[in-house]
Amino acid sequence: MEKVERLISIIMILLKKNIVSTKEFAQLFNVSKRTILRDMETLSLSNIPIYSVNGVHGGYGIMDEYKIDKRLLSNPDLENIWTALGGLEQILISEEVEITIKKIEAMISPLAPKGLMQLSFYDWEGRSEIRQTLKTCQEAILKRRLVSFDYIDKNGTAMKRTVEPYQLHFSETSWYLKGFCLLRKRYRTFKLSRIDHLNMDEQTFSPRDDLLEQKQEANYQPELVTVKALISPAIQDQFIERYGRKSINNYSSDYLLATIQVPHNHIGFQFLASFGTNLEIVEPRTYVEAFRDYLNKMVEKYTSKDS
Repeated sequence: MEKVERLISIIMILLKKNIVSTKEFAQLFNVSKRTILRDMETLSLSNIPIYSVNGVHGGYGIMDEYKIDKRLLSNPDLENIWTALGGLEQILISEEVEITIKKIEAMISPLAPKGLMQLSFYDWEGRSEIRQTLKTCQEAILKRRLVSFDYIDKNGTAMKRTVEPYQLHFSETSWYLKGFCLLRKRYRTFKLSRIDHLNMDEQTFSPRDDLLEQKQEANYQPELVTVKALISPAIQDQFIERYGRKSINNYSSDYLLATIQVPHNHIGFQFLASFGTNLEIVEPRTYVEAFRDYLNKMVEKYTSKDS
């Protein structure tokens, strides 16, 4: 076992137990007592609050202030936290998240059944590419330093932005940066996958006092339209997951009637088009016509110019 792995294991064990002797550690890792003593010195120098206890029942422990009081959380509570963090790990893990997961896992009773819940996400290759962008944004938020980047709009046009970063936000499948744009003089939300040439500046900033405006800007939602659509039973589960069972009503032997709210823009059109021939919008007529125009433009892309 490498030294780094052994040090992490020592921390995990001490988070779970009160006092562990040098002999126990030496036997567990198959190393000498002197090696364990050097490991403890390394952890102390790394600001891990290790303390020693002399005597027959002596050994090493971690200061209580470094531990979560497990009396406040039941074992099921800890398992739920562990499961949730495990899901975040699959979305896009950072070193801080990984360490926290190990800490929580160490606190769960070894007798407790594990694996009652499992979260799985598509392992998109792009997530690994966006990792550095996320890490830079996180560092800039903590250090209160401006970030500069080229922001690419939906037409592929890049514009230089300088932003006071305040928060990273994950929504459905994408990461976003929320901050104050010095160009627009307003709070803005930037999709990380549209950010290019990101740099953390040397210049620092002080957080603004207008938190209400920031909250209103961050909570902005596009105008929604109530739409009725005939859907195939094959896709009803997707509508139930998003809109609930109350959104579905019987219609005929072949179709169900779904009543949902969607944006009256390309985002709503893309969502509905993803169901292909399993869906037909019937109301309102204005939305049907706008959706038809959207589909016609798609078809034109694949229509031969010579035909």
